[in-house]
Amino acid sequence: MSASANSQQPCFIVLNASSGHNDTNETADIIREVLTAAGRPHELLLAEQGRDIPKLARKAVELAKAQDGIVVAAGGDGTINAVAQAALGCGQPFAVLPQGTFNYFGRAHGVSQDTRIATEALLTASAQPVQVGLINDCIFLVNASLGLYPQLLEDREAFKKRFGRSRLVAMVSGLLSFLRERRQLDLDIEIEGETRSIRTPTLFVGNNALQLTQIGIAEAEALSRGRLVAIAMKPVGTLTMIGLLLRGAFGKLGEADQVVSFPLRKLTIRPPRQKRVRRYKVAMDGEVTHLTSPLVFQVSPEPLLLMVPLAPVVEGAAP
Repeated sequence: MSASANSQQPCFIVLNASSGHNDTNETADIIREVLTAAGRPHELLLAEQGRDIPKLARKAVELAKAQDGIVVAAGGDGTINAVAQAALGCGQPFAVLPQGTFNYFGRAHGVSQDTRIATEALLTASAQPVQVGLINDCIFLVNASLGLYPQLLEDREAFKKRFGRSRLVAMVSGLLSFLRERRQLDLDIEIEGETRSIRTPTLFVGNNALQLTQIGIAEAEALSRGRLVAIAMKPVGTLTMIGLLLRGAFGKLGEADQVVSFPLRKLTIRPPRQKRVRRYKVAMDGEVTHLTSPLVFQVSPEPLLLMVPLAPVVEGAAP
């Protein structure tokens, strides 16, 4: 099912001023230039800080509902998640103009990382339903996790503030996090009525076939059948942890004996009865927050109506 955009359908764009490499003014100018030249009505809502995004996202949704418009997120996966949280279920289409470091969501759906190309493609894009993951009442488009991975993300943000935003900085900070972190999670997990206890440094639930395929998880194809994919790591030492990191970098993580992965419709996580953990640090699409247990991972019953380019950019090709 898909629906083409009306040539006069207005765009309400939430732009994260702190996302990605490009100068914000330059990015905003490109978006305005393309939409104005096409005669497309639009309004740019600039978020000076990350905490401004949810409020601006709600405003964009209200404007889109009132004027039958498109809600647009311009930023990295975290920004896209925040705007999508407001847009899910609003009845209006949602679009992305990727601006971040990895941009898994946009890349998985053929949206160029070049602002001009992505904005031009939006003019003729069509709305298609896209699967969304849920953890309690929060959505995730790419992944959600607890344990080591949220700590890795916090370390990565600290490194970015000090050394700048780049994939090399992200990889170096990730390696240091793997070397330093020693804590383990004791969890009771329930899948389809069966409960088992696990001990792991991190639990990762993916909703992005591109990311899962790149790190070598064979179950990535299960996403096309309405599933999410969970990945858990057995307790390991430092050298083995480095080896797993390298396996992931070379697309071989799923082949490791220390890694367990499986598709799921619903996964419930609770602390063991003898533990008094009530809140977990959780990462969703690159943003870290705290959620109260039990944690319930599942596919949202309602998809996101994403504007997909008529000629998607192929991953690995020049934008």
